[in-house]
Amino acid sequence: MPAAEFVLLKITDVILAKQWLELMPAQVTSGDEKRKNFAVNIAFTFDALKVLGLSAETLDTFPLELEDGMTTSHKQLFLEDFGTSASDYWEWGGPNNEPVHILLMLYAVDIPMLQTLHQQQIAQLEEYGLDEIKTLDTSVLYERKEHFGFQDGISQPTIKGLSRQDVPENMVSAGEFILGYKNEYNQYTPSPVVANGTVTADILPKSVDADDKYDLGRNGSYMVFRQLKQDVGLFWKYMEKCTLKDGKCDEKEMVKLAAKMLGRWPGGSPVVMCPDDEVKEHNNENNFDYRKADEFGLRCPYASHIRRSHPRDALDTDRLTSIKVANKHRLLRRGRSYGQPVTETMNPMDILKVQDIQGERGLHFICFNADIGRQFEFIQNAWSNNPKFNGLHDERDPITGNHSHPLNEKKTGTFSIPEKELRRRFTDVPEFVTVKGGSYFFMPGIKALKYLASI
Repeated sequence: MPAAEFVLLKITDVILAKQWLELMPAQVTSGDEKRKNFAVNIAFTFDALKVLGLSAETLDTFPLELEDGMTTSHKQLFLEDFGTSASDYWEWGGPNNEPVHILLMLYAVDIPMLQTLHQQQIAQLEEYGLDEIKTLDTSVLYERKEHFGFQDGISQPTIKGLSRQDVPENMVSAGEFILGYKNEYNQYTPSPVVANGTVTADILPKSVDADDKYDLGRNGSYMVFRQLKQDVGLFWKYMEKCTLKDGKCDEKEMVKLAAKMLGRWPGGSPVVMCPDDEVKEHNNENNFDYRKADEFGLRCPYASHIRRSHPRDALDTDRLTSIKVANKHRLLRRGRSYGQPVTETMNPMDILKVQDIQGERGLHFICFNADIGRQFEFIQNAWSNNPKFNGLHDERDPITGNHSHPLNEKKTGTFSIPEKELRRRFTDVPEFVTVKGGSYFFMPGIKALKYLASI
């Protein structure tokens, strides 16, 4: 559903809020239905679970990552939210903002339907002890690209057990994304539980790990939400500056450098398959590996965004082991762009002609994982922001990397393109992306939602 918005809520009256939650199971879109015109989802921060009255015993069964959130000092080190991305400057979710308790996610087939849905939901909030902190709007861009001008959301895992089939390497166990099911270790991902004897606990399914517990997590997931501002003008000005030919813009080389940094061409063709030019026949292609086609990164650099965020078979092991390892760190991404594009078609040459770019634009990064630490935080820390990823010396993610660590003397990054004779090395890579807000959420299943309303 192309029209969407995300409403951040604060609980002001717990009793009234629970009355509202009693209404929500009938409104929330469950996994066994497909609505034609609109959809509604709901998620909770750890603070919300405390405010709603979950016992200390139950709260202790949630992962520490959810409890700690994104803004503690050790999480700043882990996620590398430094400089202008530090949580002190966030517009929501930070230590200087109102606490976020609930995220109400609204989707519709078009803007008028979304407006109607918004009015219906907002009208009842105050009556039920809820304050609207902020509503995050979204936008649908030309050819479903993101603001830098590249096709987004191409590489997604396919969940085993559903009707959709895929190449075996991209089939991932349901328990990597949904609690209550087995993961890639053939084990049940740890799930929050409620003790037997707790009032209304029998609403929930029995825990698979303990007969005297009820599974609060089953059919739920943990959601990572980060608002990422994109500096489109800075992005293309840097690409232009690095590829000037006789003082003039070389459009082909400029776009090629950007594609090498991302790992795909604007239309979606993987650089590992199409190293020199975009090939439309390969747009949206996702069935490829790195080891055999590009062991030394001569086509797709090791440091590129997609190669480090999903290394596929390119880790320092044999092919099958590498794929198994990579699939234990997958994310189910459901992000949405926000803000108006700099130009309608997002052509880089047209973007460069805009002298004074107005407004803010970016991406609401949204992903689901059953283990925040092993999945999102691992990718962020060990792969994306790791300057020594895959044998590199001093290169973070060229697209989303943060270069403002207080111990860094330089506040810019580097990016290398390996070549057979002499690599090309680009310096003073600025930060193209700034974190504007974020939080970890628990998205419950329908039975868990009913339980939260009943405690």
